[in-house]
Amino acid sequence: MNNRTRKAVGCAGLLAYMAVYAVLAATLGAYLLPILPFWGELVFYAFAGIIWIFPLKPLFGWMNRSA
Repeated sequence: MNNRTRKAVGCAGLLAYMAVYAVLAATLGAYLLPILPFWGELVFYAFAGIIWIFPLKPLFGWMNRSA
């Protein structure tokens, strides 16, 4: 697979992952919002805003690998 195709497939995978992650994080946040205290909400949204990048490290490595 050449670099251009690999990056196109990786971008499509990235968009799909982000769409699913955003829906799941928002759904979980809406469910937890009435239960958690203010500081718990801050921790949840900080965690959800940072943790999404870690599963993508292998995808970025694959996308940038030379043919």
